[in-house]
Amino acid sequence: MKEFIRKLFGKEKVKEEPPPVAEVPKTPKEIATEKKEPWVAVLNTHINKDNIRNGFFELDWNEYFVLQLRTAGYTGETDEAIVDSWFSELCRNVGAEEDVDMSRRGAGYINVNNIGDGRTEIS
Repeated sequence: MKEFIRKLFGKEKVKEEPPPVAEVPKTPKEIATEKKEPWVAVLNTHINKDNIRNGFFELDWNEYFVLQLRTAGYTGETDEAIVDSWFSELCRNVGAEEDVDMSRRGAGYINVNNIGDGRTEIS
């Protein structure tokens, strides 16, 4: 009877289980990288409010995308240069499909800024 009362009033310590840790879901980039698949995405589009013709895209990619570009013949000294070459050609092709005379377009300059963690800002 004493044992029952002791248990009833908590004299015996009950081991508490720690709460389960919530698993952080993986990003599409992490999933593709784990599968060793090429992955690229436009993270953000920025437009210059003072000159609508200027802006930049923020791209992100994994190492397998760069490898895919190298295999397809793109070259460059850095991963950013290789992706920039691909993205520039992609933009020219989109313009050509829309009958935009790309030779007459005053594009100004292209600024490539490595913002770290495999991300580049192109403006």
